[in-house]
Parts: sequence; C-alpha cells; structure tokens
Amino acid sequence: MGTSYSSIVETITPTRNFNLLYIILDSIFILFFLILLIFKKRYRTALFAVFGGIVYFIVDYCGFYLLSHTREIYFNGELLGNLETALILLWMSLSYGITNFGFIWLCINKDKELKYWLFLIIGWWLMCPSICLLGGERNIETFRTTNAYHSYMAIVLVIGYFALVVYDMFAKKKFDNLLRLNIIGISVQFSWEFALLINGIRPMNDNSLQTIIVNSLLETNLGMPYIFFIYLFVDKFVNEDLSKKVAEPK
Repeated sequence: MGTSYSSIVETITPTRNFNLLYIILDSIFILFFLILLIFKKRYRTALFAVFGGIVYFIVDYCGFYLLSHTREIYFNGELLGNLETALILLWMSLSYGITNFGFIWLCINKDKELKYWLFLIIGWWLMCPSICLLGGERNIETFRTTNAYHSYMAIVLVIGYFALVVYDMFAKKKFDNLLRLNIIGISVQFSWEFALLINGIRPMNDNSLQTIIVNSLLETNLGMPYIFFIYLFVDKFVNEDLSKKVAEPK
C-alpha cells in the first residue's frame, strides 16, 4: 500500500480525526441548512452554497488528492483507496463548502437575519463534535500537507485583492471596503478552524497556532475578491429569491 501509516504520522500532522456518527449528523445538518435556506427564499444563497461545495470537492479531490498527493485518509489505521477517499472528501467538501459559501454570501448580502444564520452555522461547528463522542472512537483520520501550496495561495490572494483595488479605483459606484471583505474571509475560516481545534478534531500540537493563523489568513480569504466579483455580477440581474431585477431609472 506504499508508505506506511507510522511513517506518515511521523512526518505529517493529522488535520482531522472523526467518526462515522460525525459524518451522518453533519450530513443531516447540511441538508437541513439547505432546506431552511430554500424555505426562507434565500435561493441565491442556496445555489451559491452548493456551488461552493462543488468547488471545494474539485480542489480537494482533484487538486490535493489526485494531482499533488497531499491528501490521505485512514480508517482504523488503514490507508483508504480511491473510492472511499472520494466519498469522504465529497462529504467534507459539501459540508464546509456549503456552510462557508453560505456564510460568506449572507454576510456580503447583509442579510436581515444574518445573526441567526451565523448562530446556526457556528453553533453547529462547535457542538457537533461533542455530540459525536457518542459514536465512539474517532477512527477516521485525514492528513493534508500545506507547505507545498501556501505560496501559490498567497499569490492568488494578492492578485485577487489587487484586481479589486484597481477595479474600485475606476468604478463609478464604489462597493464595500476591503477591510470588511477581509474580516468575512478570515472569520469564516477561523470559526471552524477554532471549532475543530478546541474539540480535538484537529489535534493540539506545536503547529496548532501556526495552522489556525495561516489557514485563516489564506485558505478562504484568498477567494473573497473573486466571490465578491461574482456577487456583483449576479446582483445586477436577480434578487435573492431569483426574481428578475427591475432596472433603475437613469
């Protein structure tokens, strides 16, 4: 099966440890979250959240697992094959993609019920691991090395925010300040990184502080300028309930 499990542990910091109950309950929550968005007529948010899940899966499975080989998943100490890894990465991607992108879109849109949505999402991130202790040992372990691609992430972030600055300098209608976008991008990643860390899903070790700081600054925040450009484009044509926007008189 290639590299032994013990040698992997010596060279890579485990990023997440969880059990089957975690996957089941979190999947139920994600379905509930999407149904609630639809019930509350947050159609744009629901569509963008699903889009986020798909993007996360493409990046994680195709990029990290297939191309760069920086992602590995073990069950009871045994390295999982392609299919099992794909299924777990699909759940992980949909889970954090849907909640992260939903979180971001609701913030950018300044949703009138934003505090309730954020309470729901962050509250679940914090409480789910404790509930899932009822499911027994956390026998599913995921590993992902980050040093190989953080420099590329930083380049993507710089290009995105540079483009946003230049665009805003020449735009007739100014949009939100960059600080607010940074706060949204950093806070969404920090919230679930912190939840993982204090609940033992991500083990506490010498690299924990660096991991949570660097990941919070880079991993979601790098997409904020591009997400905001998407928001500006979509917002020109449709409302949150997908009704067509009426052109403002000149």
